[in-house]
Amino acid sequence: MILYALIGIIFYSFQRKFLFQATAIPSDSTYTFQTPYKEQYIQFDSATKLDIIQFQPVDTPSGIVLYFHGNRDNIGHYAQFAPNFTKMGYETWMIDYPGYGKSTGELTEDGLYELALQLYKLARKKYEPNEIIIYGKSIGTGIATQLASIRDCKQLILETPYYSIPSMLHNYLWMYPLHQLLHYKLPTHAYLPKVTAPVTIFHGTADELINYKNALALKKLLKPTDHFITIEGGKHNNLNEFPLMQVTLKELLK
Repeated sequence: MILYALIGIIFYSFQRKFLFQATAIPSDSTYTFQTPYKEQYIQFDSATKLDIIQFQPVDTPSGIVLYFHGNRDNIGHYAQFAPNFTKMGYETWMIDYPGYGKSTGELTEDGLYELALQLYKLARKKYEPNEIIIYGKSIGTGIATQLASIRDCKQLILETPYYSIPSMLHNYLWMYPLHQLLHYKLPTHAYLPKVTAPVTIFHGTADELINYKNALALKKLLKPTDHFITIEGGKHNNLNEFPLMQVTLKELLK
């Protein structure tokens, strides 16, 4: 009983570090990405500044991808995926959450939704809704889905999503009242039915972090014209290596 309480207290106290494994870098750092890019900041207040990397296609952009990354590292790790979109003619914006990379501020669930909305509003200064693709990877899928539920877009693409954070963690911490313990719920299942744009989900059957069955629960919430793409043998961080995902992604971006 003492061990149960101790583990619960530790998880409750350090849940942000468990869920968001950020890597910060100095604000005067310079990225050396192979894909051409521009850098821009959103300044919310004196404590909150969000870094945006805007990867550029070779030719005039035909649209934009708003990319919400996973829970580890920072944009420096996810930049490797930008060519998936820039080579298809899409400008690709990646934003670091508070505490990631050069971004600063307090990391809250409402704050994550707000930064996504501000990124969308910035994109709307250049693009129409039918030119905007919202893309979420891992923990970013809940953020992406919430945004797509309140703003129009060309399509929503989710890579390794979860039903909700409590349901995802239930697989590991089933003995705790996670809905009460967690500050971060990110209920993808609550937002997905409100998305009017086409939705495509990619998930691997061997995902070691977000159980395939947890993501599969989202399938019943999809519209008849939406797609749930199962990658047989796919793990959490290697779906990009599978031809099925690459071919499907190219078709979606045409």
